[in-house]
Amino acid sequence: MPSARCGSATAQPCASSYTHSATTAAWLAHHFWLHWRYSMDRQFLEQRAYPWLRQVATFLEAVTEKGPDGKRTLPRSSSPEIHDNQLRAWFPSITNYDLALIRWTFEKTAELAEQVEEPAEANRWRGLLAGMPELAVAADDLKLLVAKDDPLPGSHRHFSHLMAIHPLGSICWENGERDRAIIKGSLADLDAQGTSQWCGYSFAWLANLAARARDGEKAERALEVFSRAFCLRNGFHANGDQSGQGYSNFRYRPFTLEGNFAAAAGLQEMLLQSYSGTIRLFPAIPAGWREVSFRGLRAEGAFVVSATRNGGRTEAVQIVSEAGGVLRLENPFGEDGYRLTGAEPESVQAEGQDLLLETRAGQTLTFSRK
Repeated sequence: MPSARCGSATAQPCASSYTHSATTAAWLAHHFWLHWRYSMDRQFLEQRAYPWLRQVATFLEAVTEKGPDGKRTLPRSSSPEIHDNQLRAWFPSITNYDLALIRWTFEKTAELAEQVEEPAEANRWRGLLAGMPELAVAADDLKLLVAKDDPLPGSHRHFSHLMAIHPLGSICWENGERDRAIIKGSLADLDAQGTSQWCGYSFAWLANLAARARDGEKAERALEVFSRAFCLRNGFHANGDQSGQGYSNFRYRPFTLEGNFAAAAGLQEMLLQSYSGTIRLFPAIPAGWREVSFRGLRAEGAFVVSATRNGGRTEAVQIVSEAGGVLRLENPFGEDGYRLTGAEPESVQAEGQDLLLETRAGQTLTFSRK
């Protein structure tokens, strides 16, 4: 995903609100978390992931302080790359960017503490999480704000205020109607502000956000614009609009690789999602994609997934369990039923729309439509 970095779209020098951000280590912690979730590597968890998250959480506990309302806050808070290198880039209240990262860090550090059997530590981090305020949301249209009483001021290249939706997934479709309304409201706000100040990576990030909103049409359009207007002939993302079609006022050609990575991630989000603990196949596919297949995409839980969709219906899915553990798969076959090879059908439990199965390391399962 795009990151806070020196040298913004306006070719300015390093901004203090980026270089002095208190939550950069928390964003890095997300990568440690993802590596654990996709590999389920216990050694990595115990020696790398939990130690890193614990140290980041300890730092965030130290630099936050209680505000007048009794909730923890940061004495200085920013949101990349809002207001660039100006004094007003430091907000009077904690931004949703910083708040989302701090809340996520305390929550996930508690989860990892339980994994390494440190219940007292888990309680400590959950207590700190309870002391943080909720994310700032507009009362009327439920869009995420940049900070309390500070909406997105206009078209902007960096969606740092939407970190809670993607990549963190703290606000997610599966949580219910309020979270869905916040996601929809936030995407509608981006639409209303327009794309004049966007870079190519903004469109790639939008594809990920749209996929999380189960909007395959919007995700497809965003990726199509990204590849057609913001990539050079060699495939490199060039930040500015190379098409002359008016997608952005930026016309320059700096090469920033995160745009290509974000676009690839957006396509995978359309094909496969597992961030909520359940593997979902083709969750954000446009109606016109009647024939779709993929092979060897990784899902959280250390599962490697391949699937085929014909005539708008999922026909087969193969799942390799690298580390063992419980597989939770949203049933892609509906009422048609399925055949299963690689395990006894009686070992599968149904829980709502999900299929649950205890797997062993190295096991290969194949589900196919009856």
